[in-house]
Amino acid sequence: MIIIHAVFHIHAERQQAFLEEIQPLIAASRAEGGNVSYDLLQDTEQDHVFRMVEIWQDEQAVASHNSSDHFTGFVAKASRFLTAPLEVKAYQAEALKA
Repeated sequence: MIIIHAVFHIHAERQQAFLEEIQPLIAASRAEGGNVSYDLLQDTEQDHVFRMVEIWQDEQAVASHNSSDHFTGFVAKASRFLTAPLEVKAYQAEALKA
């Protein structure tokens, strides 16, 4: 599995527009083959900071997602919402056996 954390620092006055613009990305990403989960979380300690937590079955699913129209379309618009560069970290993971 691949786990990706993307941190968005959003302009306060553009937060509502950001939340509206990102909803189609979330819905379409969740419907992709190879997606395990795709969740936008709001930071409880920092105002106007959000984290997208994505879990994908494999690198092929991530590559497909990164070239999708919904992803590239959102990325093209993302800079107008950000106060800092997007922070993205990816991790290789495997499920632990209980």
